[in-house]
Amino acid sequence: MIGRKNESRVLLEALETPRAEFIAIYGRRRIGKTFLVKNVYAGHLAFEFTGTQNATLKNQLFKFAEKIKTHFGEAHANRPPATWYEAFQLLKNSLAKNTDRRQVVFFDELPWIATPKSGFLEELGYFWNDWAAYQHNLVIVVCGSAAAWMLQRVVGNKGGLHNRLTRRINLKPFTLAEAKLFLESLGVHWDYYQTLQFYMAVGGVPAYLQEARSGETVSQAIDRLFFSPEGFLRTEFDNLYAALFASHQNHVSVIKALAEKWRGLTRQEIIAQSKMQDGGGLTQVLNELEAASFIMRFPLYKKRGTGFVYRLSDEYSLFYLRFVEGKPAPGKNEWLLQSGKEAYRIWCGYAFENICLKHAEAIKMALGISGIHTQIGTFLYKAETTGEGFQIDLLIDRADRAMNLCEIKFYGDDFRLTDAYADYLRLRREKFRRLSGTKKQLFNTLVTTYPLSHSPVNSGQIDQVVTMEKLFAYDSFSPMLLT
Repeated sequence: MIGRKNESRVLLEALETPRAEFIAIYGRRRIGKTFLVKNVYAGHLAFEFTGTQNATLKNQLFKFAEKIKTHFGEAHANRPPATWYEAFQLLKNSLAKNTDRRQVVFFDELPWIATPKSGFLEELGYFWNDWAAYQHNLVIVVCGSAAAWMLQRVVGNKGGLHNRLTRRINLKPFTLAEAKLFLESLGVHWDYYQTLQFYMAVGGVPAYLQEARSGETVSQAIDRLFFSPEGFLRTEFDNLYAALFASHQNHVSVIKALAEKWRGLTRQEIIAQSKMQDGGGLTQVLNELEAASFIMRFPLYKKRGTGFVYRLSDEYSLFYLRFVEGKPAPGKNEWLLQSGKEAYRIWCGYAFENICLKHAEAIKMALGISGIHTQIGTFLYKAETTGEGFQIDLLIDRADRAMNLCEIKFYGDDFRLTDAYADYLRLRREKFRRLSGTKKQLFNTLVTTYPLSHSPVNSGQIDQVVTMEKLFAYDSFSPMLLT
């Protein structure tokens, strides 16, 4: 299995503890949740049941009984249960016959099982509290693509499941390093630059990455997936948000608002752009989009706790909205034609910035400061009446009395540092020091694709350079949330 080292470790640790374990796994559609569980727990799955979308309660219970027969034998389910209480009693009686080895019970697509008025969550809570929690050999795993639903109804459950989870995993997209390994396992051997270009279009979603084909260039793959009439990723957007969020129109409104502003938006700017009302509804939408890895939130320097900038971080959504939505399928070689236009260059810059922000830990490793406590943020200065505003997209505020002011540039060749650009970086550093009032040492740090070329006159304005291959050195940004 490619990647998922931390997630696999957490799941394997649950097999070794001397107590019952209750694990929730959530993440966006097509991220690989089911694949992870079935691979890590191969040989330990005593029972697994997958919900059916829009199925009736009677149909779900019938299929549950059939699964009981499959896993434990015909004698364990003579007739379908009438309620989820009866269903869990069947499961309890079947599991109780084997106490010698660790048993994993896996409920997949949980939101499709626990429909309104089905009583499933209530009976799952009773099953855990009354019996399962006391079985030292039992691991229960619940999984769902609707991240918002999982957070509200399972992680934040106020009923019988309140604080019952022993572990939870928010499964994130692959990093660049994981994506490259995954592509190579498919026989797709692209270099760093080509892999980066494909990642900028589809992100780290395994189901999107696996559509790449051996022998294709990146341009050919993007043409086939996005610009052919039957392209796999041409129709994905319409189903993606609807499958994950109730009232998904609000989520799409926020996504589209963020797609229009490369620098990101504050909360008040999102309200103005999306026409949503301020309040708890907007907070919920933002939290759900962030939990599902569609947006990122960064604190504004000197405004911690009150000021944040939100950015659209989902590569697929950004690409789709910029180049596909509302446009007819043009056919072959469209991406090559697009690559000569200004819109392409603007998109490249923004998409690369987002990838660098996601891989901030890789940048820290390249700078040799991975062991130093840091705070990652951004700095935005809007000119009032005179002068020009400016933004620092990635600001690394370090505990060793230093800061890295990261300038992020995507180029298809070595980055040429001109005298004018060197002067801009010098003046920006001076302005930042004056506006922020910081006494820390300030490093101008360039993050770019290929090495820097410069003249001796302006070489002193760049303190460090991080090139794209360094971004491939970090193999996981999936946080493990243990309770």
